[in-house]
Amino acid sequence: MDVATLLDPFQETLVPLGDWVAALLAWVVENYRPVFQALKQPVAAVLDAFEAVLRDSPPLLVMAAFGFVGWQSGGPRTSAVAVGCLAAIGLIGAWDPAMTTLAIILTAVSFCLLIGIPLGILAARGDRFEAVLKPILDFMQTIPSFVYLVPVVMLFGIGNVPGVIVTIFYAIAPIIRLTNLGIRQVRGDLVEAAYAFGGSPNQILFKVQMPLALPTIMTGVNQTIMMSLAMTVVASMISVTGLGQMVLRGIGRLDVALATQGGLGIVLVAILVDRISQGFGQSARERRHRRWYQHGPVGALLQVLRGGRA
Repeated sequence: MDVATLLDPFQETLVPLGDWVAALLAWVVENYRPVFQALKQPVAAVLDAFEAVLRDSPPLLVMAAFGFVGWQSGGPRTSAVAVGCLAAIGLIGAWDPAMTTLAIILTAVSFCLLIGIPLGILAARGDRFEAVLKPILDFMQTIPSFVYLVPVVMLFGIGNVPGVIVTIFYAIAPIIRLTNLGIRQVRGDLVEAAYAFGGSPNQILFKVQMPLALPTIMTGVNQTIMMSLAMTVVASMISVTGLGQMVLRGIGRLDVALATQGGLGIVLVAILVDRISQGFGQSARERRHRRWYQHGPVGALLQVLRGGRA
């Protein structure tokens, strides 16, 4: 062995990690691709439902619905921001792509919450499970977003549904981490007091820990939404339609107008969803210790109905 080889022992690949991963992925595709295709069905069903509501409904009706939700979540100012963002999206001519992007984001976030919150609860209840989950989440959050595209395309194909799936993988980590963190940060004396009054573990979880951890959990929801939006442009590389595809086409054609139109649409959708999610994340003190249905339009309607009954 010469001196040059001793000084530079990495001239040749000693551990063919890439070949091993490629062989493993090829084996999975060959033997289990039908399983992954079946997993697409619930995602496709939810995505089709959101798209049917958002794209087939009149724009003014969609604006009114988001204005109502914004008012209920954060008050008149949030409602005005939501309606203003949607109006701006329509005025710049990006309504249909924006509704597709919004449907993709809502679908991805729904599955992230459905999977992530239970995992966060399990991590908060078990130190061993958290120890196993933590390096997996570290890996998921540090791996470049483009790397997710290759296995997703091989296992699920291309299109909007695989785009939702790759967005779920990319954006699920924050909600798991912050659900775990929020529950663990609940004061121990409050939990002990709940046990002393005869509360069961499930009662303590849903009536003590989850309400107190809600602001932290909603921060995780907000981060998941923002990461989902960040994935829209990357996912457009696997034929995902919407605003991300407008940006990608604009970059490919050096079309500044198209890229600006899509980019501004993404910003407006981000503001829309961010303001509404922040409204729902208000603490009990900010809501004056009222439940969500005791204020806003729903609270006013309930007061009118109670007054009529009286």
